[in-house]
Amino acid sequence: MEEAKEIVNHLFEIVREISVYPECRNMSKRLYSNLVRRVKLLSPLFEELKDSEGVVGEEQLPALVSMVVALDSAKEILQSVNQGSKLYQALQEEDIAKKFQEVTEQIDKALTEISYRKLHISEEVQEQTELVHTQFRRAKERMDSPDSQLHMDLAMVLKDKESNITVLKRISEKLQLQTINDIKKESLALHELAISNEGDIGDCLEDMSSLLKKLKNSALSDRLYADTSEREDSFMNHRSPVIPDDFRCPISLELMKDPVIVSTGQTYERSCIRKWLDAGHKTCPKTQQTLLHTALTPNYVLKSLIIQWCESNGVELPRKQGNCRNKKSSSNVSDCDQAAIATLLQILMNGNSEEQRAATGELRLLAKRNSDNRVCIAEAGAIPLLVGLLSSPDPRTQEHAVTALLNLSIHEPNKGNIVNAGAIPDIVEVLKNGSMEARENAAATLFSLSVIDENKVAIGAAGAIPALINLLCQGSARGKKDAATAIFNLSFYQGNKVRAVRAGIVAPLMRLLMDSGGGMVDEALAILAIIASHQEGKVVIGQAEPIPVLIEVMKTGSPRNRENAASVLWSLCAGHVQHIQIAKELGAEETLKELLEHGTDRAKRKARNLLDLAERTDGAIEIS
Repeated sequence: MEEAKEIVNHLFEIVREISVYPECRNMSKRLYSNLVRRVKLLSPLFEELKDSEGVVGEEQLPALVSMVVALDSAKEILQSVNQGSKLYQALQEEDIAKKFQEVTEQIDKALTEISYRKLHISEEVQEQTELVHTQFRRAKERMDSPDSQLHMDLAMVLKDKESNITVLKRISEKLQLQTINDIKKESLALHELAISNEGDIGDCLEDMSSLLKKLKNSALSDRLYADTSEREDSFMNHRSPVIPDDFRCPISLELMKDPVIVSTGQTYERSCIRKWLDAGHKTCPKTQQTLLHTALTPNYVLKSLIIQWCESNGVELPRKQGNCRNKKSSSNVSDCDQAAIATLLQILMNGNSEEQRAATGELRLLAKRNSDNRVCIAEAGAIPLLVGLLSSPDPRTQEHAVTALLNLSIHEPNKGNIVNAGAIPDIVEVLKNGSMEARENAAATLFSLSVIDENKVAIGAAGAIPALINLLCQGSARGKKDAATAIFNLSFYQGNKVRAVRAGIVAPLMRLLMDSGGGMVDEALAILAIIASHQEGKVVIGQAEPIPVLIEVMKTGSPRNRENAASVLWSLCAGHVQHIQIAKELGAEETLKELLEHGTDRAKRKARNLLDLAERTDGAIEIS
């Protein structure tokens, strides 16, 4: 039976993956290691089932499916404990222990449902599995006692302004936050926690930040770094201190002065990673993972550590570079040559059409190359000239001009200068009538400008929304994504939601949503979730009969797509009995319950709201 074979193979892979999980080094290590050890002991069962043929009957499938769900839950809690914030786990110790208990109960229940006799496994494997089952049964009946000493220490440190050094040392040892690398990892873990929960973790984040700062100061003052003795010896011998690897940018290998975090969690010097991104790269240089976005988040904790390390070691504090005009010797001198830029601007003002095309193309490339160029080109007065060329009759010049403005807009202060030069109506005109590449870059430029809230209003009023919808329907894969991101950002302004709905945004979004191979499901759902929050949008979306595809996404989509699908469904069903009834007929109950167990925090809230709404509504889903 093909389905049974797939399930058994999946179980085998899950157990194998958990079996090689690294050792846990925090306060949850006992719970972690016990669960890993017990799951590992199930390996012979699934290995024998995998190597056998035709031994799993259909009546055994529900039990094996339950085991898949249980082991997936085990993976989730094990990964969160070993990779997540140690401070969060300390402050939420009882909740963490409860999650381990729930996973243990899930595995015990799945093992209880399995009939070993019907599986025809060997006696040896059956005996071992039954012994493991006994361990799970015993474990679910007892809860580990919380660490009362740790809780008292944490409460004392949070309460007192002047922290007791002995208490801080005890906490740092217990939580394994003793070295600079430990503190850096904890800082990143807190950053990821805040992002994944959309900042919605109550007072916990403030407490954790306060604790981390005190532990960091304690580590610095007591020289708890791994390389302390080496640095002190170097200092005593009047040699340059060894810069810790964690303070070096992975790209330049130099001491970082402005460390920033990319979406993969890696930290780089801002100017270095910006040059990498400006060169068109879409991956993290260190891990080669695709970047989910190009936003750069300041790593304030690491920056503070670098500054204090410099002060402690007599190292001159790193300074930010000035703008390109003040650099006497730099690899960027030729790119920022004021005379060259001035010559290009003269051509824009006085040259013939071919010269203007070439000069605009050169400025486009210079603006793409690095942030220094973007500052210099704008300060030289190029923006109004480029805006004027947006209405050039030469398509290539127009394309160069809008793309140059796109590249210049990456530098935050340039956004205001571009808008003040009256660019928005002309960019919208390019979006409507330019070449396909010009239209796509015009959409990207509008997205960049719309980061500033007041620009959202001006862009919508200039008629950008219908043109963006046209590009969403007609553009290349890249063009569709540019249009979608622009529409998404603009729709945070209420008036633009209405414009988008009235311009017919829902129909193309539904087509993109149903085309799972088109690569636009993420964007379509994100926009629908925003539009569905407006009454007019909710009505039009409801008329498009989206509930079947929303339920399918909630079953099989990515975590973020399942979350957005639940959000759209919640908006549709609130106060509309007919939508709830349709969802019931399509089997939404089980999907929502599964989402309640395994979705993101926001998805769980939406699923709970939907189930509660259904429970209160006549003719709605019956919840067992």
